Amino acid sequence: MSAPKFRDMTFGVTRVTMREGEQGIRYMAADQEIAPYAHRLTDRLVHWSQEAPTRTLFARRQKQADGSTGDWRHVSYAEALQAARRIGQGLLNRGLNAERPVVILSENSLEHALLALGCIYAGVPFCPASPAYSTISQDYDKLRHILTTLTPGLVFASDAARYGKAIQATVGSDVEVVLHEGQLDGRAVTMFDDLAATEATPAVDAAMEATGPDTIAKFLFTSGSTKMPKAVINTQRMWCANQQQMAQSMPVLADAPPVLVDWLPWNHTFGGNHNFGLTIYNGGTLYIDDGKPTPAMMAETLRNLREISPTVYFNVPTGFEAIAHAMKTDDALRASLLKRVRMFFYAGAALAQPIWDSLFESQEREVGERIVMSTGLGMTESGPFAIFVTSPNVKAGDLGVPTPGMELKLVPNSDKVEVRYKGPNITPGYWRAPEETQEAFDEEGFFCTGDAVKWIDETDVHQGLKFDGRIAEDFKLATGTFVSVGPLRGKIIAAGAPYIQDAVITGLNRKEVGAMIFPTAAVRGLSGLGPEASLAEVLASAPVVAHFQAVLNHLSETATGSASRIARAVLLSEPPSIDKGEVTDKGSINQRAVLKHRDALVQALHDGVAPHTLLPH
Repeated sequence: MSAPKFRDMTFGVTRVTMREGEQGIRYMAADQEIAPYAHRLTDRLVHWSQEAPTRTLFARRQKQADGSTGDWRHVSYAEALQAARRIGQGLLNRGLNAERPVVILSENSLEHALLALGCIYAGVPFCPASPAYSTISQDYDKLRHILTTLTPGLVFASDAARYGKAIQATVGSDVEVVLHEGQLDGRAVTMFDDLAATEATPAVDAAMEATGPDTIAKFLFTSGSTKMPKAVINTQRMWCANQQQMAQSMPVLADAPPVLVDWLPWNHTFGGNHNFGLTIYNGGTLYIDDGKPTPAMMAETLRNLREISPTVYFNVPTGFEAIAHAMKTDDALRASLLKRVRMFFYAGAALAQPIWDSLFESQEREVGERIVMSTGLGMTESGPFAIFVTSPNVKAGDLGVPTPGMELKLVPNSDKVEVRYKGPNITPGYWRAPEETQEAFDEEGFFCTGDAVKWIDETDVHQGLKFDGRIAEDFKLATGTFVSVGPLRGKIIAAGAPYIQDAVITGLNRKEVGAMIFPTAAVRGLSGLGPEASLAEVLASAPVVAHFQAVLNHLSETATGSASRIARAVLLSEPPSIDKGEVTDKGSINQRAVLKHRDALVQALHDGVAPHTLLPH
């Protein structure tokens, strides 16, 4: 049987160097150095505004009066640079700086992008806060924490109707509020268009020239687990080094100006650093996708992909799942999406094998070859790009090898191996949190990720690493047996696709492993019940019970021991809570937070009295 044919894509790093340390510690690096890179992202903005002034940098569909979206509005590189200079001048006029930065309350938008560029140009740090902290949260605790930590001098919000209530509850009267749309009752505001109309002077260009590799570009907050989020310092060096590392690991980015159709939120490092940054660094174009991988918003993403053909495409597994399903019958989607795309890339969770198979089937049917599906490992503190796969034959869980210029430290930890990072793309620490910063780095200056890894092939280190869970999530059963949570979650999600969004593993100090399962919206279709049925009724329906019972039976039959056998599972009708930190607005489940806030349910599950509980036959 011949190997599958993949569309041409070059991997920049295929070999590594290794050195041995004490007590079983090993050090791993790419066999190539990082090439020279820009001192600041604005250097690339200026470069492309001169090389390709009329090329579109950002585009977004214009909103209509009825709330729908219409034609694309484009902002060229030259227009973006001039807007950044004017906005930057306005920020300088207000005396803003790292002690009084800018906080952005907005989904991805042209105004958000231009304000961010204005901040970068003037050397004023900014922080895009998660929109969910303002629009979904009921107590605004995390938004209040962000504002208290940063003490901003200016808060921007895209829409008073969406963000006004949060602003009135959390933003002090001494902080200037800038709005793109609407007004706030009883409070003076500045309109974004007025800020963007500030006349630029030589002072803003001098401010830009005064910035350098150590200048703070932005703050990004971690999602937080059982504690409040931490403000990760992102310097110009960190951002630019990481972009150069990406270009060397993924040469496709530099082969031609990349074209992205992207929804990933800019308050997360994946969308806001990785994708926003690679667009500017490589002279590309980013079409802002107002869709999202949810039943209500996925149609907008599919509409955009039918019209705009990306050269590289990034998403989370739930997004690729929806696309894989749509491509089975949507001829226009297949033709447009697969026309010139060179690479798919996912992050944030495991991609179930049925999704891979479906994507490959549609690709081979449409274009006669497969598109490389890439992934890796990174985090907010690493810029985020750190480890990247080196082969088109990637399997779920594969991570690959370190990017050029970064060294990995592989530290034995009980029966696991923790991976730690050192390189120019690593954060200098957390803002106004010296103790947390000190705790995050070891005695050699490596950042402690808490991620566990193992070899893809123990006989060939050049294939790199694969994911082995989060060390802090793993636990012991009462028998003393360790449960490796990450791989077990991945098996449950894959076995239950497409009806399982995520799973939280239980059983600490118990004799058996359990699972709390968050179902996807697709489970309603499985039930056969109408839209008026509650989720609890859906989960209690015979077809749903039968499906999940079969999944649990399969998992039990294929288990290799007590640590991998799911002895009981409960289907959750209550969705994960943003306020309690159980889920990020990107959809990632926080295992520790769910266990903390649903402890009574965990006890009921293991005592056999929880509703919607399943036991393997």
